[in-house]
Amino acid sequence: MSEVAKGLPEVDVNEYGGKKEGVRQAMNRRLFMQLIVFAAKNGSKAEDASKELAQKLDKAKIPSVVYADTMDPTSFGLLTWSEDPAHFVDRVRPLFSDGELGKVRFRNDFGMIGRTYGTGHDPDLEFVLLRRPVENVLTAKYGWHVWYPLRRTGSFAKLEPIDQSHILREHAALGMAYGQAELATDVRLACHGLDGSDNEFVIGLVSDRLHPLSHLVQAMRKTRQTSEFISQMGPFFVGRVIHRVAAAASENAASGSPA
Repeated sequence: MSEVAKGLPEVDVNEYGGKKEGVRQAMNRRLFMQLIVFAAKNGSKAEDASKELAQKLDKAKIPSVVYADTMDPTSFGLLTWSEDPAHFVDRVRPLFSDGELGKVRFRNDFGMIGRTYGTGHDPDLEFVLLRRPVENVLTAKYGWHVWYPLRRTGSFAKLEPIDQSHILREHAALGMAYGQAELATDVRLACHGLDGSDNEFVIGLVSDRLHPLSHLVQAMRKTRQTSEFISQMGPFFVGRVIHRVAAAASENAASGSPA
């Protein structure tokens, strides 16, 4: 790292976890995940386009999840991930250049992208940053996924760190309770500066049933973070998994270039 010029703040882009063998974990790696949603048009059908997408993903061995849009029978969604965000432009975008996929319309109201991050307390930082999100979305029994962005108010950033910690701990404990009960688990992504609507986070909730996901969102409304410091949530994309590609998922996480 180059020497910091006098008068300038030090910039640290590492992700941090808790201590392991007495040493605080630090990594300059993270996983980017992108959800894009499309609507069939010009006489084409969402079923035909999503089937073609699944075939192309299989052939290209792109780790991914394809969704039927629960709220719109003409729409379908695609979740992909990589450490290298160029993946979405170089490998994912060309899938939509021809065939049925060349006829679809992008639903920019549901486009979401974010990056994994360390909380500073994670016992296994590499697992949290690179493997846990992938395992959650690829787990076969989790057929229901709900994705949504959110933005906190500026007043949260002005709170003392100890106050922020207490607020986040309450929120996290509720999520952990649903996880321990095997009702729901999550994917947490930061999207500062990546979101056209100036959101800060993208949240994915996954389960084998839809009701626990709705119940968890309802329960979260009572936490101090949501009731006092969330200025915007949604839109909510409710997806039913219709195809997964797990091939090379671990290789993808290991070979992507840090960003």
